[in-house]
Amino acid sequence: MTVFEGYRVQHNLSSGPSKGGIRFHQHVTLGEVAALAMWMSWKCSLVGLPYGGAKGGVIVNPNDLSLNELEHLSRRYMQEMVNFLGPHIDVAAPGVGTNERIMGWMMDTYSNHIGHVSPAIVTGKPIALGGSQGRRGATGAGVAYLVKKYLDDLKIPINATTVAIQGFGNVGSETALSLGDYGAKIIAISDYTGAYYNPKGIDVRQALNYVQFQKTLRDFDGGEAITNEQLLELTCTVLVPAALERVITDQNAAKLKCRVLAEAANGPTTNAADKIIEARGDIEIIPDVLCNSGGVIVSYFEWLQNLSNFYWGREEVITKLFGILDQAKAAVDAQQAKFQFSRRLAALTLGIQRVADAKAARGLFP
Repeated sequence: MTVFEGYRVQHNLSSGPSKGGIRFHQHVTLGEVAALAMWMSWKCSLVGLPYGGAKGGVIVNPNDLSLNELEHLSRRYMQEMVNFLGPHIDVAAPGVGTNERIMGWMMDTYSNHIGHVSPAIVTGKPIALGGSQGRRGATGAGVAYLVKKYLDDLKIPINATTVAIQGFGNVGSETALSLGDYGAKIIAISDYTGAYYNPKGIDVRQALNYVQFQKTLRDFDGGEAITNEQLLELTCTVLVPAALERVITDQNAAKLKCRVLAEAANGPTTNAADKIIEARGDIEIIPDVLCNSGGVIVSYFEWLQNLSNFYWGREEVITKLFGILDQAKAAVDAQQAKFQFSRRLAALTLGIQRVADAKAARGLFP
């Protein structure tokens, strides 16, 4: 028998149930999970969702498990969490190393424990179990939409844009598809096995078909093999870190050759790197709490649909998503213009202030 260590952190409960993903990764730590829970608080607050932040994780490499073992682990994690999660307490979602199938197992486990079907306990589920249309691609679609909006602000035509994307999981691949559909040229993609560069443009759908059968990008023939580190330093219009945190550091920040840095991952840029980029003044950052918020926005839509048992079509979901992103972008831009500081600080101060306002309005229960 193998014992796996897992965590769930609830950061803020003042604005509504807490909300956050569950990560299966061999390098999960309690500190990382706590930091990600805090990020979720600011992200939900920034885009106006009635949620606090939460995050979960299990120290495991899911690639080392059989499908049966993965199911057992997923169900046992939810079994341990039954007394701490609930549609109006804490709502889980997929994260790194988890997916809609795992969310389906977790929803089934919770439902069996409480005695009735409870689809609103998790989001990011299969459509057949109450998942929302548009949820799987929501984070990537949101990243691409905001990239296009900021390129418009910079007066850079989307069809003259080149994009390098580190990470080809759900977020990275959906971002690549959406930006490609807008007319951008995807010149580099990567996963943990390596990166591939093609200045003429990578066929993203070919890469997706390759990964579907090969499981990774290893030996992909659609571009020249390079390292993940080299990908980050390519000359491009838009650089999208869509993998794990802390990949842009004080060691490579001065070497970036992009015009826009779109943070599709959580915390991809270290504080030291942030200072270097800000001092350079030639790179526009779309900070993570804004850039990748599309996933939790559509998770909110899924939760609403589950609670009401009334479901929307994909077009309605995407239209509502883009409407919320427009409002959040406008608020961040106005905050940045008002105080003349970085876009990241603008986003964070807005998110934190709204949480503080909620706490102050509730007061202290005697």
